[in-house]
Order: sequence, then structure tokens, then C-alpha cells
Amino acid sequence: MSYGIKAYKSVGVKNDLAVADPHRVIQLLMQGSLENMALAKGAIERKDFVVKSKSVSKAMTIIAALQNSLDMAAGGEVSENLWSLYDFMVNHLMQASRESSVAKIDDVMDIMLKIKSAWDQISVADREKGFALLAEKNGQANLATA
Repeated sequence: MSYGIKAYKSVGVKNDLAVADPHRVIQLLMQGSLENMALAKGAIERKDFVVKSKSVSKAMTIIAALQNSLDMAAGGEVSENLWSLYDFMVNHLMQASRESSVAKIDDVMDIMLKIKSAWDQISVADREKGFALLAEKNGQANLATA
């Protein structure tokens, strides 16, 4: 990929993040993990182990960020299930990297695609309810620290 295209993509993501609501940020993180897993698969097929390592590492870091963004108190069983899935995905990617296994990366990509598909289907009205709850929670937290 040419430098110009890389720079354009980098600026595009930064611009998206600058104006993104929390829902969109999660979408971008999920997309980033999928893109890095795809890069890792290509690197494995080309036997480019440096790119494989970097791409798997980035995907694992993004998935860990998704995992750590979960609100375990508010999310209940859904957050617990996602925590377990993200944990499985990170461990499976670690194995995939060690074994240079495209199949294991495919397993993780399938799971992430299902999670992302469900996330993408959250209605605007439900997102707004979530944002309002988050703002209320943050407002109460700010009052408690004042």
C-alpha cells in the first residue's frame, strides 16, 4: 500500500474518532481488530512473520481494549459473556500466532463478525437511551467527587 493511501486511512480513522460517539468508537475498534486479523492471515500465507506478529499483537490489543471497556456492573450477564468471548479470542490469537494458524484466526474473525453484526444492529433510539444512562451515571459520579 502506498504511503499516501496509508496516510489517508490514518487521517480518516482519526477524523472518525474525533467526532465519534461511544457506539461508533466500539464499531471502529471491532473493525480495526478484523482488519489486523486479515493482515495477519495474509502475512502467514506469505510467511512474513514480522507482519504476522505485529498484526496479531494489534488485534489482541484492540480486543483487550474492548474487553476492558465493558461495564461489568451495568452489563450483567451480557458483559460477562462478552468478557469470556474476548478472553477466548485473545488466547486463541496467541495460539494462532504461535502456530501460524490461519484457521484459528478465522475462528476469532467469525466470533468478532457476529459480535460486530449484533452491535451494528443497535437502533439509534437504543443508543440514545444508553448515552443518556451513561451521562446520568457520569453526572452522578461527578457530583460524588465534587
